[in-house]
Amino acid sequence: YLLLLAAGLSIGGCSLDVPNPNSPSDNQVLTTRDGIFSLAVGLQQFYAGSALETAILASGMSSREVVANSTFLNLIELEQGGTALPRGNGNVLAMWSRHYRVIDMAGQLITNAPNVNMDNGTRSGIMATAYLFKAMALGNLAQSFEQLPLDVQADGKAPFRPRAEAFTQAVTLLEQARDLLQSSPVSSEFTSKIQPVGFNLANTIQARLARYSLLAGVYTSNNALFTKAEQAANAVNPTQISVFPYDTRTQNPVYNQIVINNYAPRDSLGTPLFEAGDARLAFWTTPSAATSNPGGYRIETVRGFFDASTKSIAAFLPGEMRLIRAEVYARLGQTANAVAEIDSIRRKQASQDPFAIGANLPAYSGPTTLADLLTEIYRQRCAELYMQGLRFEDSRRLGRPGPPGSFVERNRDFYPYPQSERDNNPNTPSDPAN
Repeated sequence: YLLLLAAGLSIGGCSLDVPNPNSPSDNQVLTTRDGIFSLAVGLQQFYAGSALETAILASGMSSREVVANSTFLNLIELEQGGTALPRGNGNVLAMWSRHYRVIDMAGQLITNAPNVNMDNGTRSGIMATAYLFKAMALGNLAQSFEQLPLDVQADGKAPFRPRAEAFTQAVTLLEQARDLLQSSPVSSEFTSKIQPVGFNLANTIQARLARYSLLAGVYTSNNALFTKAEQAANAVNPTQISVFPYDTRTQNPVYNQIVINNYAPRDSLGTPLFEAGDARLAFWTTPSAATSNPGGYRIETVRGFFDASTKSIAAFLPGEMRLIRAEVYARLGQTANAVAEIDSIRRKQASQDPFAIGANLPAYSGPTTLADLLTEIYRQRCAELYMQGLRFEDSRRLGRPGPPGSFVERNRDFYPYPQSERDNNPNTPSDPAN
């Protein structure tokens, strides 16, 4: 079922719907309980095994977390950024097309699961999963593209909307998921047959709700969304981790890209704000004397969640919730609360974190203007949330220098729209300048 469903999905402006006379149609599959179950499992596998890699590595290249360690032209283009990054870049296309495949798969579940006979707790789990993964796909795309369609259309001509609307739509989807689980808790059938081992659905929904409420609040100047971000961050149980699990069949995609030498982590976590003595460096990397090929950048050996093919990747990190609260408090003028949250990250030791991520730094002693606090929050996010697909967005939002004046910390502001989308969707906007 999964192969059939994946083959028949529309991606952005193009359609891959090629009928197979020897297989049942999508509509037939989606009217059966087994078909819905297969699609729900396939959605999660496709995101974890394919879409997630682009969210981490493509944006990580553009925000200098990682560098190209290969002479493939598409990677060189991505590393150079600026006007050297063309519409036809394969990595940008992969980010776009894989995330819209996630959105389409989630949409099929949202449309069809209510019409198929199953236990209410199983249905609520499937629907909440679909809402969550659609929200994650929209959020990842909105962190990389200035405008984007909020859904797919059969004719491939979906309208583009400002990315702030995508963050707001993600918040709405996550609230639907949260409320659904509260009114109809998931069944044992869902947890045993559909939910991956180690993935905490309810906690992940709250964590992503906190993330996208913050971003939506920043870009709409809506303080009510900051309150939502704080409430959702508070609702996350920091001791209940959630991971995307991997095995010998569905392998860690970031590890696979790094081990074949397409990418490598930069020294000092790729940030000029790295603070000497930060113990998190040893969690994420091992020192190396190597340099990247062809760029000649200092690189390290990767650790963290990315040093084995079967190693799980965190669906969110508990430290992000503290840094979300710190940013909310800073933007609302609650300086003492912001500093307290910053210190909870700076002084955290590995033994106090479920993933053993600890900075072991002294308390913050710098200025407490909004600009200074946001710089410190960015510093902590760079180290706490390394290679989590967040720095590209963080760099813009928190006022770090970028193009056209500087390419040191960020080599683009937003990506150009893929040429295939432009060829098929007349609503595609002009590319951003940088």
